[in-house]
Amino acid sequence: MSYLLALDQGTSSSRSIVFDATGRIVAMAQRELRQIYPQPGWVEHDPLEIWNSQLATAREALHRAGLAAASIRAIGITNQRETTVVWERRTGRPVHNAIVWQDRRTAQACAALREQGLAETVLHKTGLRIDPYFSGTKIAWILDHVPGARARAEAGELAFGTIDSWLIWQLTGGAVHATDHSNASRTLLLDLQTRQWDSGLLAALRVPAAMMPEVLPSSTLFGDTLPELLGTSLPIAGVAGDQQSALFGQACFKAGMAKNTYGTGCFLLSHTGERFQTSSNGLITTAVAQVGAAARGSLPPGGAGPALGRPGGGAGAPTLPATGLASPPQFALEGSVFMGGAVVQWLRDGLKAIRSSSEAQALAESVPDAGGVVLVPAFTGLGAPYWQPEARAAIVGLSRGSTMAHIARAALESIAFQSAALLQAMNRDAMAAGGVPVSELRVDGGASVNDLLMQIQADLLGIPVVRPAVTETTALGAAYLAGLQCGLYTGLQELAGQWRADRTFYPTLSRDRAAERMAEWEHAVRQTVAA
Repeated sequence: MSYLLALDQGTSSSRSIVFDATGRIVAMAQRELRQIYPQPGWVEHDPLEIWNSQLATAREALHRAGLAAASIRAIGITNQRETTVVWERRTGRPVHNAIVWQDRRTAQACAALREQGLAETVLHKTGLRIDPYFSGTKIAWILDHVPGARARAEAGELAFGTIDSWLIWQLTGGAVHATDHSNASRTLLLDLQTRQWDSGLLAALRVPAAMMPEVLPSSTLFGDTLPELLGTSLPIAGVAGDQQSALFGQACFKAGMAKNTYGTGCFLLSHTGERFQTSSNGLITTAVAQVGAAARGSLPPGGAGPALGRPGGGAGAPTLPATGLASPPQFALEGSVFMGGAVVQWLRDGLKAIRSSSEAQALAESVPDAGGVVLVPAFTGLGAPYWQPEARAAIVGLSRGSTMAHIARAALESIAFQSAALLQAMNRDAMAAGGVPVSELRVDGGASVNDLLMQIQADLLGIPVVRPAVTETTALGAAYLAGLQCGLYTGLQELAGQWRADRTFYPTLSRDRAAERMAEWEHAVRQTVAA
C-alpha cells in the first residue's frame, strides 16, 4: 500500500493520477468536461457529469496502473475552487447546474454589497474582495432563481459545496458533508483567522448556515469511500483547492516561496507564513493547505471517518470543529488571472488559428516578436490586480503587416504579462510589510511545458523561472496531503527533499526593456478598461 490516488477535478477536465511514494506518476486518466454558456458572461457545469467523469477516470487510472484499489493507501482530492453546487440532502441531486468560478452573473449583486459599505469588512475577515469570482453570491443566486430553493435551504433540506464537498458527498454516499479550509476560504463566508463560517457574512449574503459544510484541515481523515465505487473502501485523507494544492505540491512550505500555475487561468501564490496580510495592490489573502494535528501517523483502525452530515440529517455543523486543527493558521497572497491557457483555447476554438493547443508555440515562434500587437484577454473581465469585471477583451497595435502568427505570439505574451503584473504587485506588498521580493518562481500547469512562454515569463520578471520534474503538482499536492495523514510520509522535510527541478529559465532581457514591455501592456489594459 505505497500508492496514492489523486482526484484532480478541474475547470476543463476531470483527471485521476496514481502516484507512488516517491511522487512519480504511475498512471493517469483524463476526460474533458463540457462547458455550458447559457448567455454571455455565464459559465456552468453539470454536477453529475463532474461526478461521473471523475469516478470514471479514477477507475481508468487504477486499471492503467495495473493496481487493485486495495493497493491504494489513501485518496487526495483537489478541485476548481469557487465553483458552486447546491444539492438535495435526501437524494443527492443538484438543484441547478454548478456555477463556475469564471461566471460573472452576480456582478450587480456584488456592486450592491459594496454600496452597502461591506468591502472593508469582507476584506479584513476573509482576505477577499467582493467579486462574482467567489462562491457566496453564486449560492444566493441559485437560491433566488430556483423555485422553492431558499425555503428548502432554510429548512436544512439543501446542501452547498464547492467541488471538493460535492465529490466527498458522492464518494461517501452522502455520509460526509465537509470541506477543507483552503476551499472554504474562497467563499466570502469564512473568517480566515478564526476559521469559522461568519454569521454576519452569511446574513449579509443571504446564505442559510444550514447549508454549509464542516470545515476541516487539508490533511485529515474526511471519511471512507463506498466500497462498490472502486472495489474496496478507501480513506479520503487529503483535500485542497487546486492552487493551494499546487503550492503544497511545489514544496512551497515557507514564507517567501512562490508558485504560478498556468492552467485555464493563472494563479500566482506567495506563502506569507503565519502573517495575515491584506494587500494594498489588488491581491487577495487566502488560506494555504495545512496539515491537521492528527496527520502524524497511521489512520485509525478501520479508517472510520467523522460523521459530519448524513443524508436527510439536517444542517451539518456551520463551524470548524475544535479538534484536529492545523495551528496556527498560515496564509498566502494570491493573484488570479481569469484567462491564462484559455486564451490558447480561444485561438483554437474561436479564431480557428490552430488545430490543437500544442501548435501555439510553433505558430508564435514563426515570428521574432508580436510586431507591436498586444492582446488583453479580458473575455470574462480582468482579475487581479485590476479587478475590472466589466472589461472586455481587445487586440491593440494591429497594422497591415500583422498576421495570425503575431496574434498567437501576443496571446502567449498576454499570459506572461498578466502574471508579471501579479508578481510586481506581490513584491510591493511584501516590501511594504518588511519582507523581501520573490527571488524565484516555481511553475506548473499545462501551459508551463511551453518553453517560449516560460522564457518570456523569466524575461519580464527578471528572476529564474523553475519548472519541476513533475509538473502535475496540483494532483501531487493532494496526494502528499493524503500521504501525510496516512503515515506514508514523516513530514514536510521529507516532501521538500523529493522536489526536483526539470529546467530553469533565466532572464535574458534587460531590465529597461522589460519595463518598456510592461508599460506597453499597462497602456493596452487602460484602453481596454476605458472601452
